[in-house]
Amino acid sequence: MRGLDGSHGVMIPVQNVDNLQLSNEIIEAVKNKLFHVYSISTIEEGIEVLTGVPAGRKDKDGHFPAGTINYLVYEKLKKYAEISEKRD
Repeated sequence: MRGLDGSHGVMIPVQNVDNLQLSNEIIEAVKNKLFHVYSISTIEEGIEVLTGVPAGRKDKDGHFPAGTINYLVYEKLKKYAEISEKRD
């Protein structure tokens, strides 16, 4: 109802790309960069599309790169665990 401005889009599983059927209106919007179709293979890819921040993968020592979503989640979970241990 408000129209497309380039900030709209949808994520679909990469397995569904071959079967995707779009209306001519949406095809034109995609061509004009007013609508985006993101095909993703993993949750991590989806996180990156939604947030614009890398999800992050563990290195060989089991640490996530600083500033990534997984790093931030891991740090928050550590804080919750510390609080929980203090209550026991």
